[in-house]
Amino acid sequence: MIAALTLLLACQLAGEVAARALHLPLPGPVLGMILLAVGLLARGGDPPAEFAAAADGLLRNLGLLFVPAAVGVVLHLDLLARAAAPIALAVLVGTLAAIGVTGWVTAWLLRAQGGRDAA
Repeated sequence: MIAALTLLLACQLAGEVAARALHLPLPGPVLGMILLAVGLLARGGDPPAEFAAAADGLLRNLGLLFVPAAVGVVLHLDLLARAAAPIALAVLVGTLAAIGVTGWVTAWLLRAQGGRDAA
């Protein structure tokens, strides 16, 4: 379990170092996740049982990781109240864009597979 958690943190660290050293516009943890995915695909795609158990343990306690973010939101409620309209607009536009892109990609994939007509 310790080795698996160390691997997860090492991938995150490697991603963080790469993002800062190369001045990439991606967050370090995202690059670390990409490195981890490439590593898992290189070894056949199936993670070792110990790694899967460590990941499941983290996922079971995922709610605890949102506590610092929630505290930050509560601390800045006045700022959020002042910027409520732009935030609401950004959420609305982002949601509509995500739904639209998802529909477009789904239709494109169905056409590419020769499946039923998505239109």
